[in-house]
Amino acid sequence: MKTEYVDLHLHSTCSDGLFSPEEIVGLAQKAGLVAIALADHDNIDGINHAMQAGVEADIEIITAVELSSQWREYTDMHLLGYGFDYQDPYLIRALAEFQEFRSTRNRQIVERVNQKLIDEQRQPIDPDAVRQLAGGTIGRPHIALALRQAGYASNNEDAFTRYLVPCNVPKRYFPADEAIKLLHGSGGIVVLAHPPYVTRDRRKLEVLIAELVDLGLDGIEAYNNGSGLEDTDWLIKQARQHGLVVTGGSDFHGDSGSIIEVGKGVRGLQVPYGCVEELKAALGRPRKA
Repeated sequence: MKTEYVDLHLHSTCSDGLFSPEEIVGLAQKAGLVAIALADHDNIDGINHAMQAGVEADIEIITAVELSSQWREYTDMHLLGYGFDYQDPYLIRALAEFQEFRSTRNRQIVERVNQKLIDEQRQPIDPDAVRQLAGGTIGRPHIALALRQAGYASNNEDAFTRYLVPCNVPKRYFPADEAIKLLHGSGGIVVLAHPPYVTRDRRKLEVLIAELVDLGLDGIEAYNNGSGLEDTDWLIKQARQHGLVVTGGSDFHGDSGSIIEVGKGVRGLQVPYGCVEELKAALGRPRKA
């Protein structure tokens, strides 16, 4: 029996990806995927577009979002929400407020980058051109692309090292308990994204997972670019010990030169359809008080 594959962690121009939601669905179709989740950062604007394209491509679309969160010393810890009502007014309002801050932050980053370019006696990049490249919410990869197109950086890493890191403006994060409550309130479940990027210390990760489970965590992204086979097995074991679902995805953004593709992450990572079945089973279970 042929294994069916999915990708439950994809990004579009609605956050910091370089392809539109419709283009993401097209790439998923070419890759032979049967289901995907567009998990843009703190943004659900692309879901409806992906849904419509999914109908035409005969690909199942799971509602998703990736929230920038923090808990204790762990800043920029990402939580993935799945299966929520993307028309829920409270969720829409909370994300709109977050996006407004994000938009202001990225405008400030562009201003800082341009000041650095002026100091280097170079022509500043056009903020309107950056917005056109984004096609939605501006992210730092879009600023990096503008720097590359202007000939100021040879690749994304160069752009970040020389401009985006020195000109960075601190991000805002959802406290983990508030993020989980927000997603549960709109009918979704919550998954810890790429745990090795939070900490590679397994003892610390065990403690963190246990604390997040107490807050309502529903799953772990065991199939991720930061995990080798041994790491994935260990994360699946952690999930089973806590009765959590297992998910996975490529974390595709569309960066030029990246080995990551829609449906295939680092080391040829692929995610079986069984992860979607686990998500659906969790969404069908009554929520614990």
